[in-house]
Amino acid sequence: MSLTGIAFRNVGRNLFRTVLTLLGVAIAMLAFVLLRTVLSAWTIGAETAAQDRVATRHKVTFVISIPRRYADEIAQIPGVKDVTYFSWFGARVAGKDDVFFANMMSDPESLLRVYNEIELPEDQKQAWFEDRQGAIVGAQLARQMGWKVGDKVTLAGTIYPGDWPLTIRGIYTSTSKSVDQSTMYFHWKYVNESPRLIPAFKDHIGWVTSKIDDAGQAANIASAIDAHFDAYDTQTISMSERALFASFMGMLSALLKTVDILSVMILAIMLLVLGNTIAMGVRERTREYGVMRAIGFRPGHLATLVLGEAAALGLVGGLVGIALSYPLINQGVGQFMEDNFSAFFPYFRLQPRDIAVAIGAAVVGSTLAAALPAWRTAQLNVIDALRRVG
Repeated sequence: MSLTGIAFRNVGRNLFRTVLTLLGVAIAMLAFVLLRTVLSAWTIGAETAAQDRVATRHKVTFVISIPRRYADEIAQIPGVKDVTYFSWFGARVAGKDDVFFANMMSDPESLLRVYNEIELPEDQKQAWFEDRQGAIVGAQLARQMGWKVGDKVTLAGTIYPGDWPLTIRGIYTSTSKSVDQSTMYFHWKYVNESPRLIPAFKDHIGWVTSKIDDAGQAANIASAIDAHFDAYDTQTISMSERALFASFMGMLSALLKTVDILSVMILAIMLLVLGNTIAMGVRERTREYGVMRAIGFRPGHLATLVLGEAAALGLVGGLVGIALSYPLINQGVGQFMEDNFSAFFPYFRLQPRDIAVAIGAAVVGSTLAAALPAWRTAQLNVIDALRRVG
């Protein structure tokens, strides 16, 4: 039998302790991949953002609006193929104040041209275009709220005070993760033309998104857009869609860093558990290792046995942890997060990258945890080892 085979057989020598250790590793891996999935879900917007779109907002902050006419002027910048615009509405559904979801005013026709990932049946599309009080919602949001086409919904305004009745004219899906399915869009003109609108908001929008001819020229086109408005009273800052997502992530950097640190701490705890288990096993087999040295096994052979046993524990524990994580995250926590916190986590799923990192960390970490016990085993004095009792 090879040293690897002996190492794997040693894993089951003390079955009760091995099972407890494997459960500890599995739970650590489950917690680790859950935290890594949180990070992935936060950053997936930036990773999947379209390369051929540029966003333009007020130079100071998103909170300050820009004139609607800016969209028309941006459309004339060389390299810009099409434009659309948005304003964050920030309302709640009347009677469901505790439910948060993204709701935005937009221009329907240009929205669907610039964001061609949005899929909407033709009849629903035309119904939305023709109804000034019409709205479309993502399939995920519709499922969460129990909405269907034709339903009447009243938004209770916060930024834009008052009640705003809408009719669901369509339920969209998306062919890309760059567009979530948990947002409501409705006509900007519906609010802008309302006599209830605060005068300061009249003919103003939140930001403009431009579709460009050449994704490789995104930075140059963004600079050209900002240069165009340099002499205006209201100046702008433009960036690629990926940079826009990244800037939003920057506002949450402290939180993300904390989650990252917690995931590393979980690995450290796993190392301590494994290191203690391996050290106990080495102690119990001191005489056995002495006999092996006496019959010709070299120090490196014994170290390989200890490291191999640790790697086997890490591998099996990691696989068990992933097996537990997949249904818990994808069908449990992930579904809950997407249904209830879709504005923040539109896509909460276990990623292959996180699975690979988790298993690799389990194997490498367990091997590192066994490094000291392996070194001590290799340094055993044969006579002292054979004399040892217990």
